[in-house]
Amino acid sequence: MKSALIIFVRNPVLGKVKSRLAATLGPEKALEIYKALLKHTRDISVDLFCDKFIFYEDFVNENDLWPNDVYKKYLQEGSDLGSRMEKAFKQLFDSRYEKVVIVGSDCYELSDNAIKNAFYLLSENDIVIGPASDGGYYLLGMKKFIPQLFEDKKWSSETVYIDTINQ
Repeated sequence: MKSALIIFVRNPVLGKVKSRLAATLGPEKALEIYKALLKHTRDISVDLFCDKFIFYEDFVNENDLWPNDVYKKYLQEGSDLGSRMEKAFKQLFDSRYEKVVIVGSDCYELSDNAIKNAFYLLSENDIVIGPASDGGYYLLGMKKFIPQLFEDKKWSSETVYIDTINQ
């Protein structure tokens, strides 16, 4: 089965990442933390047996920590997080992928086993979702494109997970 992993990243630019952390620790420390999280996400995903896609928020960086021979690189498109995720999923399902999983790049608790398990669970389920402690989710997977999952949500809020599973 043709499987794809989408990793959404923010470009690691001073003052543009981890704004809540930056408010207390300063923008330099927030950027340092975000870069460590990017490296963690790269380390747990690089050897996975699926095609891997990086979707950048602001610009595609061909010379960064994501090797070009391992990760295909694209720019996120859309007006909010939901529309950007929807477009990324649609792009890969249109490219004939049968299982697609998306993760963010800043979840230190994320592991290669969690991603492998998501692909495994998609063998028997149309959707998998990993709830996050803040009310959102850290992982979403589908084996068929369901655009409704991205509609009528208040993104980056404590209700995203519950709104998604209630749809």
